[in-house]
Amino acid sequence: MVRQPLTQSDRDRGERLGELLRRARGQRSTVEVAAAAGISVETLRKIERGRVPTPAFFTVAALCDAVGLSLDGLSRALEPQRLSA
Repeated sequence: MVRQPLTQSDRDRGERLGELLRRARGQRSTVEVAAAAGISVETLRKIERGRVPTPAFFTVAALCDAVGLSLDGLSRALEPQRLSA
């Protein structure tokens, strides 16, 4: 199976996701949040920096739980018009 190349829209959404998760993390350390989500600190850093623009659903769900975001809220916040509002 060949993976389709990421579009600019995919990359932009990944950057917005990282920004939202970084904001939601607040003053908590990456170590604390990564441990709570059951992922590596490096994976969290890559997601927060937009270097993993399409993380796995269960990774996103675990991160949302760790930082106190609902998946619905995250989905709404990732809509481009909502981020700039």
